[in-house]
Amino acid sequence: MDPTQWDAPFPVVVAALFVIVMLRANGTFWLGRLSILGLRRFRLSRLLESPGFVRASERIDRYGAPVVTLSFLTVGFQTLANLAAGATGMKLRHYLPAVAIGGVFWALIYATVGFVGVELFGRLYSYSPSLAVSSAVLIALMIAGYVVWQFRRRVDQPTAPASPAVEPSA
Repeated sequence: MDPTQWDAPFPVVVAALFVIVMLRANGTFWLGRLSILGLRRFRLSRLLESPGFVRASERIDRYGAPVVTLSFLTVGFQTLANLAAGATGMKLRHYLPAVAIGGVFWALIYATVGFVGVELFGRLYSYSPSLAVSSAVLIALMIAGYVVWQFRRRVDQPTAPASPAVEPSA
């Protein structure tokens, strides 16, 4: 089912692909959200309420949006990213814009080149499986490196000290 072969105007193809990816990604997000609710009934609830898990969830919530958006430029990782976003309780105000932007990227890519990229990867894999896998790993490492770089850049930025409140003199 190659979208470049659909007998429909380009905007309709992009819109249809966008709806498909939004339904799939948001469904995966909510599966993650529901699965974490089920875990709260068991002994794992202590782990989920621990300061470490809370800190990790806050970081994923704060820096996870770029990961969700960029995951739409990968094959296979986007499902895990959406599931993790749901399981960690990423706030919808961060998740929805990230998934919408990523969904637009995904829809435009698949509407223009269709499954050509997947077919090229398949041909590369049949020619040299090690080259294909190493290329995919390299791309994933580049994305991960970018995310880590962004995270460190934000953490290392000095914050301006809060100005002390000036009390009126009596």
